[in-house]
Amino acid sequence: MIERWKPSVTVAAIIEQNGKFLLVEEHTPEGLMLNNPAGHLELGESPEQACQREALEETAYSFIPKNLVGIYLSRFKRHQKTSETDPISKGPTDIEDITYLRFAFCGTLGTFNPNLKLDEGIVRTLWLDIHEIRNSRSIHRSPLLLACAEDYLNGQRFPLNTLHTDKSVFAPEVRY
Repeated sequence: MIERWKPSVTVAAIIEQNGKFLLVEEHTPEGLMLNNPAGHLELGESPEQACQREALEETAYSFIPKNLVGIYLSRFKRHQKTSETDPISKGPTDIEDITYLRFAFCGTLGTFNPNLKLDEGIVRTLWLDIHEIRNSRSIHRSPLLLACAEDYLNGQRFPLNTLHTDKSVFAPEVRY
């Protein structure tokens, strides 16, 4: 049987105030990188709920999605170090091939909770304008960081009801 390819579904909060975007600086396998507050969609949540959760976990700010900025697809490959004793290893490194399907939302930034600890790997939050974002491409975790900011600035917005999350996501029906 052929294994079905499945992209990693992620969400991102595109948060802009006074011409600056709220970003996170985080540890990655490639080193310290910049990204939108973003993360993976988890079982039992809608993309909008995932975006609220990820924004809070990574920035300590509440966030309410108001519009979908876009749906994005990206792919990259990286060397993944493996154990010398790993029987599946093809040498000191294997190639990891990753595809992300990102749902990016803009919305309303809420209150900051100073008592929340940022997600593991997040070093700090920072506010950058579009010129600073463009000039820091070499440390973007994803090419989607700039694409989302540009689309946002170009006024790209879709209503939240563009996405439909079936009730089965929250209460799956048992089939016999």
